[in-house]
Amino acid sequence: MELAFVGLGKMGRSILEGVLAAEYLLPQQIGVVERDADYTKELAEIYGVNPLAHSDLASVERVLIALQPKQFPAVAGSIAYPNVGYISIMAGVTTAQLASSLGTRRVVRAMPNLAATIRKSTTALTGPKEAQEAGDLDFAVGLFKTVGDAYLLPERLFDAFTGMAASAPAYIALVAEALADGGVKMGISRKDALAFAADVLIATGELMRFKHPAVIKDEVASPGGTTIHGLAALEEAGVRSALYRAVEEATKRGRALGEKE
Repeated sequence: MELAFVGLGKMGRSILEGVLAAEYLLPQQIGVVERDADYTKELAEIYGVNPLAHSDLASVERVLIALQPKQFPAVAGSIAYPNVGYISIMAGVTTAQLASSLGTRRVVRAMPNLAATIRKSTTALTGPKEAQEAGDLDFAVGLFKTVGDAYLLPERLFDAFTGMAASAPAYIALVAEALADGGVKMGISRKDALAFAADVLIATGELMRFKHPAVIKDEVASPGGTTIHGLAALEEAGVRSALYRAVEEATKRGRALGEKE
């Protein structure tokens, strides 16, 4: 069997659905292990994949660990097999910690974000030499490209990536909600304000694929116009520094989670 999922919560399901939709693997090449045999069987039937037990993982080529970091220590021993490759999406758990707990250096650390649920994730990946030589890292890149974009990143930057890109949907959602609230305050209906906020955020993201954000800002902000007055209010309120702090604090928390493992 090519791949087994250990844990099938929201993110695990999104990745599995992306893999199946892209036909990266066939259902018969995939297995799943959940908290008990009945739930495992139920999920396997939903997706047409194979229900497995922890002992079955010994004969699987690769295992995707989609657990909460706090759940990992309790199950690590029962899923550890030296001839298996592992891909983890657990925030803060380093490749060194994975290798120590699983008894192999065929480990890949991946960090997708919530947009995997709509196949628009930005995912960072890293792995030691052993994972690269065994093809685990290349396999993982292809795997996460089924749910968005995938990037190789040095592990020393992983906590910063988590604090920025993995957490970013929450930050941007907060900005969008506040933007819509501003529209409502000025008389726009809530429904329209939310639609407008979504549209402009999506369009701005697409523009940023071709233009630096500073260029976009300068093109919109004409001398003495409405936008420059709005930007001045944002600077006065410290929005820019607040986003700096958000990334910094989330990065620190990611490091702390890893230290606790």
